[in-house]
Amino acid sequence: MTATGRLVTAVAALLMIGAGPATLGADANEADAAAVMPDTAIVTTAQAEVTEIEARVPVTGSLVARDPVQIHANISGYQIREILAEAGDTVAAGDVLLRLDDATLGARLAQAEAEYSRAEAAVSQAETEIVSAEAMLTQSVSVLERTRSLRRSGSAAQAVLDDAIANEAAARASANSAAQGLAVAKAQLAQALAARRIAELDLSHAEVTAPVSGLVVSRNAEIGAMSGSGGEPLFRLIAGGEIEMAGDVTESGLAQIDNGDRVELELAGIGAVAGQVRLVPPAVDPVTRLGVARIALAPDPRLRIGIFANGWIITDRREAVTVPATAVLADADGARLQVIQDGIVETRPVQAGLLWQGRREILEGLAPGEWVIARAGAFFQDGDKVRAAPMPDKAAP
Repeated sequence: MTATGRLVTAVAALLMIGAGPATLGADANEADAAAVMPDTAIVTTAQAEVTEIEARVPVTGSLVARDPVQIHANISGYQIREILAEAGDTVAAGDVLLRLDDATLGARLAQAEAEYSRAEAAVSQAETEIVSAEAMLTQSVSVLERTRSLRRSGSAAQAVLDDAIANEAAARASANSAAQGLAVAKAQLAQALAARRIAELDLSHAEVTAPVSGLVVSRNAEIGAMSGSGGEPLFRLIAGGEIEMAGDVTESGLAQIDNGDRVELELAGIGAVAGQVRLVPPAVDPVTRLGVARIALAPDPRLRIGIFANGWIITDRREAVTVPATAVLADADGARLQVIQDGIVETRPVQAGLLWQGRREILEGLAPGEWVIARAGAFFQDGDKVRAAPMPDKAAP
C-alpha cells in the first residue's frame, strides 16, 4: 500500500469513531502531513540555507581577582599607630597604607650611625699606623744596609750589625701588624655599614606601602595592634583593580577552547557581560572532572569578587548550510534527510554538524536551495509522492 493509501485509511477510521480532522494533524506527527489529497500527501517543507552558526561550551563560576596581593608588615613587634587606607580605596604603588610606632627604630638607626662613625675613625687610625710603620721599616732597612757595609770593611762590630738586623725585623713585623689592623678596621667598617643599612630599612618599614597600584578589597589592620602578631595580611589588594572570572569547564569542553575565544556571560545582579578566554587550564580536577578557565573582563565598577557568573565560550562561528533540526533523522546508521525533488521523496544520507538555535549544520550531502521535509519521520519512503507546503514565511519550491 502506498503512503497516500495509508493516510486515506487512517482518515476514514478516525471519522467512523467521531474524530475531527484536527485529530489527524496531531497524531500523524511523524509525517507532519497537514492534509490528505486523493493522489498525494501535503507535507511541511523547509529550504536548505546558508546561515551563521556557533559552537559553544558552557562555563560557570565566580569573579575573582586576576592578581591578588597580600600586604604584611616587614618588621614584627611594633604597634600600629596610624591607618591611611580602607577597603574600596584605589591606591598607587608606593602609597602609605599604615604607619607603625618608629621611636625605637629611630634610636637604633642613631646607634648604628654612631657605630659606623667609630668604625670610620678606626680605619683612619689604622691607615696612620701603617704610614708610621712603613717609615720605621724604611729607616731600619737603610741602617741595616749601612751597618753591613761597615762590617765588611771592619769598621763596625758584629754586635752593632746584630742590633741593626733585629731592629729591621721588628720594624717589618710592625708594618705587617699595621696592615692587618687596617684590614680588621675595614671589616668592622663594612659591618657597621650593613648594620646602619638594616636600621635604615627597618625604619623605612615603619611605613607600610602598596607594592603595586590596585584596589584595596579588605583591611585587617587595627590601631594599637602589633605588627606580625598573626598570620593574616594587613591588607588585600587587587593588582590594577583587574577582576576576572574563574569558570569551570568540563574536560570534554576544554579541548575545544583556546586563549582569546569570545565569552558571553550573565552576572548575578549585573546582567550580560562580554569577555574572552585568558587562560586555558593546564589540568583537570580528578574528582570533579572540571578545569578552571580564566576569563578576562573589561573594567567595570559594578564588578565584585565573588559574584556568580555563567555563560558560554564561543569556540567557533561560521557560515554553513543548515536545515531545521527536526528535518534530520539520526540512528546507528548515521544522519539522513528526506529531500523533495520534483514532488518525490528521496531519503539521503548526510554528514551533520553543529546544532545552533534550532537549526542543524549539514557538512556534506545537501546543497543550498534544496528542499527537505521539515519534520522528517519514518512515515515516508523513497519514491513517495508528496505536495510541498513551505514553512511559514518561506516560498514554495
